[in-house]
Amino acid sequence: MSFKKTAVYFLMGIFAVGLFACSGPQVTRVDDNEEIDLSGDWNDTDSNQVAQEMITDSFASKWVEDYKMANGRKPKVIVGSVLNKAEEHISTETFIKDLERSFINSGKVTFVASKSQRNEIREEREDQSLNSKNAKKKGNESAADFMLKGQINSIFDANKKARLKYYQIELELIDLENNETVWIGQKKIKKVVSKKKYKV
Repeated sequence: MSFKKTAVYFLMGIFAVGLFACSGPQVTRVDDNEEIDLSGDWNDTDSNQVAQEMITDSFASKWVEDYKMANGRKPKVIVGSVLNKAEEHISTETFIKDLERSFINSGKVTFVASKSQRNEIREEREDQSLNSKNAKKKGNESAADFMLKGQINSIFDANKKARLKYYQIELELIDLENNETVWIGQKKIKKVVSKKKYKV
C-alpha cells in the first residue's frame, strides 16, 4: 500500500472517530429542584407539586382538629393505592412517596408504614426474637386511623400545531373505623405542548 493511500485511510479513520464522538449524548447536570418539562408528560415536578398542594389542602379541612379533640392525639395516617388511569406510564410509587413525605413533614399527623413495609418489619422482628436478647416485642404496632387513596386520569387532544395534555388527580381520605370519607381533593394540570418544541 502506498504512503498516500495509508495517509488517506488514517485521516478517514480520525474523521470517523471524531464524527462518532461528536454524535454522542451531551449530559448536563442540573439542580434537582429545577423545573424541567421536555415532553409535557407527567414528571417529577408534577408529582412533587401535586402531592404538596393536595396534602396542604387536606389540612384546610377540619378532620385533623376534629380527631384530636375527640381522641386527644394526632391521627395516624397511611397511604393506600393510587391508580394510574392515564394514557401514559406514570410511576405511582414515586407519587405515593411524595404524598408520604408531605404528610410526615407537615408534623400534623403520625404516619404508619405501608403494608409491604410492615411485612418486612415483621420478618425482621421475628428474626430478632430468635437471635437477639433485645428483640422488639410483637403486638405493639400502630394501627392507622385514616387511609389516603386515589387515582390519576388524563385526557389528550392534538392538532397539527400543538398537543394538549390534561391530568386530573383525585384523592380521598377515609376513616378506617367507619369507612366515612372525611376529605376529597382534586388537582388539575393542563399543558399545551407546541410541536415547535420538537424541531432541531
